[in-house]
Amino acid sequence: MKTLAIIGGSGLTHLRNLTVRERRVMRTPYGEPSAPMVYGLVGGHEVIFLPRHGHGHTIPPHSVNYQANMWALKECGVSDVIAVNAVGAINTALAPGTLVLPDQIIDYTYGRAHTFFGSHPEPVTHIDFTHPYCEALREVLRDGASRAGLALAPRGTYAATQGPRFETAAEIRKLERDGADIVGMTGMPEAALARELGLCYASLSVVANYAAGKVEGEIDLRTIERHLESGTTKARMLLEHAIPRLYGA
Repeated sequence: MKTLAIIGGSGLTHLRNLTVRERRVMRTPYGEPSAPMVYGLVGGHEVIFLPRHGHGHTIPPHSVNYQANMWALKECGVSDVIAVNAVGAINTALAPGTLVLPDQIIDYTYGRAHTFFGSHPEPVTHIDFTHPYCEALREVLRDGASRAGLALAPRGTYAATQGPRFETAAEIRKLERDGADIVGMTGMPEAALARELGLCYASLSVVANYAAGKVEGEIDLRTIERHLESGTTKARMLLEHAIPRLYGA
């Protein structure tokens, strides 16, 4: 039986269409998750919602306890995870407000607890990460976009950077040479930890701005907030149509 979790990022600190039934505080061997697990119903289907940055959006990307978050979701019986990520566009064809369904990721983060393996004496364990996102869940999201009548970029490479600062123009040029289409600060180690736990994980990325150097001037936070608002409205619509599909409706 499938149980879906939605991890909300910047711009999606709560689900307006979620009928809340319960909030559950979790403890894990890796500390506390970002917030209590919110149990509720979307269109009659049970969903667990977790705001990645805490309910008050107070946890910066490099300080998120990704291990605790993913472990807690697994303990709650979650099988599938849709992660919403705010990103900047390196590929200028992806205008602010665009929804992107990345199919690849490059990890540029450092100093984050990035694996569940190695903390106890045990044989060395390697996971296959050739395709970092769950294709079955990506298909559900593509179908949800189609049902909602929303445009969705069906693929792209996500560059995960450390944050919390934005990148320099030179760094963005490097990421572009590396093949990245979008850049964000929360994609890793979340995706890899989900794979280690056997969770079906996909990212729904919301383009909030053009990356540094892609347009004239500096990155404006008020403009980002405006694009995030419109982009997350689309993301909510997509989720409303995708969730029944995941549960076979």
